[in-house]
Amino acid sequence: TQSRSSAASDVYKRQVLQLLFFTVAIIAQENGNIAVGFESNSQYYMDDEKTGDFTEPNRFRSNNYLKVDYSISKFSFGVQVEGYEPMSLLNYSPDFNKTNIALYYAKYTSKKIEATAGYFYEQYGSGLILRSWEDRQLGINNALRGGRIKFFPTENITLSALYGNQRSGFDVSDGSIYGFNSEVNISSMLKANSWNLDLGLSYVGRKEEKNITDFNFNDLTNAFSGRLDFYKNNFYSSAEFVSKGDDAVIIFNEIRNVKPGSAFLFDVGYGKKGFGINANFRRIENMNFYSQRSATGNIYNENIINYIPALTKQHDYLLTNIYVYQAQPQVSFQDFELLKIGEIGGQVDLYYTLKKKTSLGGKYGTKIALNMSYWAGLSGDYDYLNFEYDSDLLRFGEKYFSDISLEIRKKWSSAWNSVFYYVNQYYNKRYVEETFGNVKTDIFVSESTHKLGAGKSLRFEAQHLWSKDDKKNWVGGTVEFNLNSKLAVYVNDIYNYGNDDDTEKIHYYNLGGSYTLGAHRFALNYGRQRGGLICIGGVCRFVPESTGITANIILSF
Repeated sequence: TQSRSSAASDVYKRQVLQLLFFTVAIIAQENGNIAVGFESNSQYYMDDEKTGDFTEPNRFRSNNYLKVDYSISKFSFGVQVEGYEPMSLLNYSPDFNKTNIALYYAKYTSKKIEATAGYFYEQYGSGLILRSWEDRQLGINNALRGGRIKFFPTENITLSALYGNQRSGFDVSDGSIYGFNSEVNISSMLKANSWNLDLGLSYVGRKEEKNITDFNFNDLTNAFSGRLDFYKNNFYSSAEFVSKGDDAVIIFNEIRNVKPGSAFLFDVGYGKKGFGINANFRRIENMNFYSQRSATGNIYNENIINYIPALTKQHDYLLTNIYVYQAQPQVSFQDFELLKIGEIGGQVDLYYTLKKKTSLGGKYGTKIALNMSYWAGLSGDYDYLNFEYDSDLLRFGEKYFSDISLEIRKKWSSAWNSVFYYVNQYYNKRYVEETFGNVKTDIFVSESTHKLGAGKSLRFEAQHLWSKDDKKNWVGGTVEFNLNSKLAVYVNDIYNYGNDDDTEKIHYYNLGGSYTLGAHRFALNYGRQRGGLICIGGVCRFVPESTGITANIILSF
């Protein structure tokens, strides 16, 4: 049955593609715009006495993406073909395999209406209720296949509705997604010029047949969102609240309970030349939201309907990204001493520029950035034996993570500039990774760039991590040479010299370079990959330790 279903899906895709190309061929007789993009990420895995032998099938693996978009007048069409040959890179979803049509769409846009059929991406508000997007490095593509229509009755109001199934590999999920969104600019309607106020209201429904008699809940799970965004002069603020209806709580791959979920996000900030401050607060409870309930907790970020990134500092350096926090929206009853139903916390960012030609600012001025974040579990009453809980609204429970970082950027001359970076972290492995222990670290980074003229520059970077916990002390460094605006080469290394296990004292070295020609980029790298999390924008993917040669090609026409 599954084979017949897959074959039928392939036939359907071919028919859609033929129709798309036929339509484009007809209208292409007139003048139109076409854009072609190609990306290839390949790796050859090698045996290594330190990171281990490669025991998986196919040492050479490659992820490839070809995207073609065509637009003419009020119409636009597109298709994306993906190839994972002979297999996808390590720790990508096994549903990404072989070569096939991944995405296609047709869109009509006018002053009042935008209509899309096929695959599309969408986001309501900050994404707490709905976000579909693509990130190839993380292996995420949860586009919706179906239809969407947007209506602009006035310049102050936007209404949209959608229906579809979420992409899962080269197929789609069993669960269907319904959505409605409205955006209203209240200040424009009131003809206010000195301030701005936007109102957003959204609905998302996930319908999936449950085939379960033991628990009384509906096939359709409903979620509602309300948002307000306000700014005036240099001040801005936003608030968003999400309520998710009764949904299955899955623990150890079994439905253990049915509970509602909720989320609240508040941002406030002020900024002017030389000074800025921003603070956010978020509370989330049972906010896992998947297009298929069985996908709950999967390691590939598949079938996720909403977007809940970690609201912490996104660090740029190798050692500052060893202990990376991941948002904890899920319900998890692992044992009597490991009970989670969500998270509560926030962060504060402060930016300040010391003025030029002052005793502290110097000739060129000095930029200072301070970030502080703190995250904890939700306090409440937990009943492990019956998988029940009753949470407190604003009380903080077990501490999960904290991060304090100070960054100083200093320009010494027209040729020299430096960055000094200090980070203090607390990482609760027991609760974040559901393993054992906690880690306290202090990290210092020093970076300097020297411009040599004629587009040439040298960048030096030194790092050190101090810790009495887990794998203990690390040291690292980078040297990067930009020969011109097109060609750059680099070498870096991090070394866990403080590890108590001598066999785990590994140099994770890498050397490589990149060449850019217009909109095209070519990169080549050889080295070792430290096992752990790769995170982009607060969303993470686990990668195993490996050694090999990596090639990246990006072409745009």
